[in-house]
Amino acid sequence: MASKEQGSPECEAPNGRRKQYVCGGCAGMVNTFPIQKVLFRQQLFGVSTTEAVRQLQRDGMRTLYRGLLPPLLQKTSSMAIMLGFSNDMSRLLLRPGSTPGLVTSSMAAVLAGTVEASLTPFERVQTLLQDQRHHVRYTNTFHAFRTLVRENGMRELYRGTVSILLRNGPSNAVSIGLREPIKSSLPQAETHVGQQVTDFISSGLLGATLGSLYYPLNVVKARKQSQVGGAFQSTWQVLRTICSERGGKLSHLYRGAHLNYHRSLLSWGIINAAYELLMKVM
Repeated sequence: MASKEQGSPECEAPNGRRKQYVCGGCAGMVNTFPIQKVLFRQQLFGVSTTEAVRQLQRDGMRTLYRGLLPPLLQKTSSMAIMLGFSNDMSRLLLRPGSTPGLVTSSMAAVLAGTVEASLTPFERVQTLLQDQRHHVRYTNTFHAFRTLVRENGMRELYRGTVSILLRNGPSNAVSIGLREPIKSSLPQAETHVGQQVTDFISSGLLGATLGSLYYPLNVVKARKQSQVGGAFQSTWQVLRTICSERGGKLSHLYRGAHLNYHRSLLSWGIINAAYELLMKVM
């Protein structure tokens, strides 16, 4: 979601390209973890926000930040890939002397999303640590990794990869297509502070929109990754099972979507504003 032109001299220089990865990773450290944990319970069990909060209260404060390390590592890495790798791929796909177009940028964004899927093990372990049914079985991030590999093999770390691929690539491409229309619809900023506010609002709205659009895939991913061992079911099979369990009601499939919208609005706004600020000061 960077606003800096991909073909600019600063971005073309090796130091400029490295800076994009560093700034993207630092911006990705922003995390609204307790909200994410409430949201996860709604995705997995289809309960109301009130019931999800009650579940966390029953689990106690001691486990509130259980599973924080995997999303912190995953988000930091994924933002570095999204903001750095996608720009590198845009340059590789360009003809000499040309500038990035929508098709080129979208292809680069899809490729970056595909590379981001290599971080699936972090999301996998995060799911297990946030699920209260696994609190006794897995004590921490490193124990969960070791136990999964020892008992079920490396393949178990990548459960839910297809759902993540279906989410990452298309959402990155849509992000490229909607970024400028959303930003251009806002009042033109004339000051540095105004530019930061514009970056926050445009990125927040874009992140919240994409989060809502691809929300069912996150529900499916949560269900897949809460399972340990057994057959690997397709995304379609899991989606049908969830819909059947929830009475075939679309509103039940989208439980937690309102919380996800506001969380995405806040986190993506902060992430992009932080990235733009870091790109200017580093």
